[in-house]
Amino acid sequence: MTGWVWRSFDELTADELYDIFVLRQTVFVVEQNCAYLDADGVDRRSRHLYKRDESGRVIAYLRLVEPGVKYDEPSIGRVITHPSVRRTGVGRELMGEGLRGAAKYFPEAAIRIGAQRWAENFYRSLGFESMGREYMEDDIPHVEMLRQ
Repeated sequence: MTGWVWRSFDELTADELYDIFVLRQTVFVVEQNCAYLDADGVDRRSRHLYKRDESGRVIAYLRLVEPGVKYDEPSIGRVITHPSVRRTGVGRELMGEGLRGAAKYFPEAAIRIGAQRWAENFYRSLGFESMGREYMEDDIPHVEMLRQ
């Protein structure tokens, strides 16, 4: 596998953005059977983190959203791993790198996420705490979580 790559939206090449959207649509739209507008306007106000495998396919991705766009705090979202690398630790590596990036780009800021409910324990293991009630987003149960 290649190393982790951070890019602002303006730094992303057309090929990088295309490959990221392929992974996001593969999982969030096709696998989760969820018709929604993935290109939600937030990408332009985010930093993007991804990793490729040896064949060049994007296998892990997240976006780090500026404060004030989705929440008052910076947020991490669109956390995703390719089905072929699930349960290998890549998701935990992805979040570790994402949290290091959040600390670099937004020092001493809390991080808020909107987690799919099924992944709540995973995020809890990374120091996030559930905040508020469950809510539905694109017909999937979610919960807001905060990491101080």
